[in-house]
Amino acid sequence: MLEAVRNAFRLPDLRQKLLITFGILILYRFAANIPLPGVDRAALANIFNSADENVFLSFLNFFSGGGLAQMGVMALGVYPYITSSIIMQLLTPIVPVLEELSKEGEQGRQKINQYTYWLTIPLAALQAITQATLLNRQFGILTDWGFTGSALLTSLTLIIGMTAGTMFAVWLGQLLTEQGIGNGVSLIIFAGILASVPGQIQRLSQNLVMLILFAFITILTIALIVWVHEGQRRIPVQYGKRVRTMRGNRLMMVGGQSTYVPMRVNTAGMIPLIFANSLLILPSTLATYFVTNPGWIGSVASTIVNLMSPTNFVYWLFYFLLTVAFTYFYTDVMFRQQNLPETLQKQGGFIPGIRPGPRTESYLNGVLSRITLVGALFLGFVAVLPYIVGVVADGLFGGAGIASNYRTLIISSTGLLIVVGVVLDTMKQIEAQLLMRNYEGFIR
Repeated sequence: MLEAVRNAFRLPDLRQKLLITFGILILYRFAANIPLPGVDRAALANIFNSADENVFLSFLNFFSGGGLAQMGVMALGVYPYITSSIIMQLLTPIVPVLEELSKEGEQGRQKINQYTYWLTIPLAALQAITQATLLNRQFGILTDWGFTGSALLTSLTLIIGMTAGTMFAVWLGQLLTEQGIGNGVSLIIFAGILASVPGQIQRLSQNLVMLILFAFITILTIALIVWVHEGQRRIPVQYGKRVRTMRGNRLMMVGGQSTYVPMRVNTAGMIPLIFANSLLILPSTLATYFVTNPGWIGSVASTIVNLMSPTNFVYWLFYFLLTVAFTYFYTDVMFRQQNLPETLQKQGGFIPGIRPGPRTESYLNGVLSRITLVGALFLGFVAVLPYIVGVVADGLFGGAGIASNYRTLIISSTGLLIVVGVVLDTMKQIEAQLLMRNYEGFIR
């Protein structure tokens, strides 16, 4: 592997791509520290350093690459763009215009990407307003927030600054994808996750045995994620021979080769975790606005907040069930967009022993349902892993209160899923570049 790294830096064009990648990630980390006006920095630091950190803010800070903890121009990160991409993916099979664009090849995909960027702008502005209102109402970290009087200019500056920061982050991600190595948006989130590792290690280093235990669990989790991430079911496909007329009225037999269609165990990636987490934190977030109300409204709101707290078993049970459900849902959406049975039939391909058309579609749906069960249970396990580790740690360390803190791993289980996926994808891209030049890659 070290030889492969040396070879990568020996090649001028590949070395340039790697340096551009590192440079853009460093630029993003610097931009994340550009402050916005009207923020109480001391109060903000207390929120994210406290043991009972708000789960909603932790979730938003995770996908902002740590930008929310700084409350700077990158406070939203690329999360609005991720939301916009998910919305466009879900709308494509429903809206006829988008479905037609998806079938027009590269030009159609570029048009859908353009719509995704346009949708990101209002989503970023809306999230900036919601996020600032929540922070000000619950924690009072904004010294001048509102849309009347002298607060109007400061509030507009916050909204425009965070929206512009999101679009700048998206542009950096696109630049990374085009000029660097790997998927740009994923690399930006990846850099934010790794930036939080030193602080988490420092927090756990107060107990050396705990640090060693969590490091061991992290390594085992990474091995499990790699194993499932690379798992696939290969469906054999046979292409029939066809007669093609060549120049000079010569006939030539083409086709007849055998290949396979890989169906991944975890097709949905981390998207079900995002869906489940977003839906799970919504009731408790809304309920916090009514906790102080007198009467039954306040009682119901308090009950919801307690049930949906990450210290409660009910929260993690719903997290597991929602993750499994959304894995099936999103995998089905992705599979329908691929329209694999129709594509095989048009290209003259068929699965041995299965008739083309409806029989092939039924067979592929059955295979997909079975392997998705493994992927769904795996993602559900990844979702609740912090709680399981916390409970086990409480038992080992005599109820040290670790289970009450969902940030028990050195890197969160969702973060590990992203980190492993990004590293594997980047390594494969570097390996492809090396193999084109007859160098040995990372993966043998």
